[in-house]
Amino acid sequence: CTELWLSQKCFVIYKRWSWCNDKYIIMAVKLIEMVLALGSNIGDKAQNIDLAYTLIANEIGIITKKSSCLKNPSDGFESQNEFVNTCIKVETKLSCHDVLKSLQSIEKKMGRVKTKPVYEDRIIDIDIIFYGDLIINEPNLKIPHPRYHERSFVLLPLKELGETNDPRLDMT
Repeated sequence: CTELWLSQKCFVIYKRWSWCNDKYIIMAVKLIEMVLALGSNIGDKAQNIDLAYTLIANEIGIITKKSSCLKNPSDGFESQNEFVNTCIKVETKLSCHDVLKSLQSIEKKMGRVKTKPVYEDRIIDIDIIFYGDLIINEPNLKIPHPRYHERSFVLLPLKELGETNDPRLDMT
């Protein structure tokens, strides 16, 4: 199977050999633009964010835009470690459920260990903020992220990316 990423056109072209018809089949799949929020407050935080960028580009899709990195105190728990936070736009062919699985795998590869059922220090945290205009409310997946609008460390990078439209507010 051959893939050609056409980021500017937002399509992925597949060229696949069909043994039934003895010819190539070409399919086009629309890429979905999503926004991810990343944060780190353990170790070399900038290096952690850069590694996450690389893994996301390798496993999930094309990073089309990055916000600046912001330094912030922890939110929702006590920590002496300051966070570095950023947001990115990514074009992907993956479903939102596959993106979630891939993000959890990336966090684990990078050494994230959850030892408590509540917030704690972490080498990397990656959240799906938006996935196209999709609205999902499942036990393990909520899109848009349910608390992004309460967090300045997400809102400021979103504004920098030009992402201000919440699909929940456009229910015409």
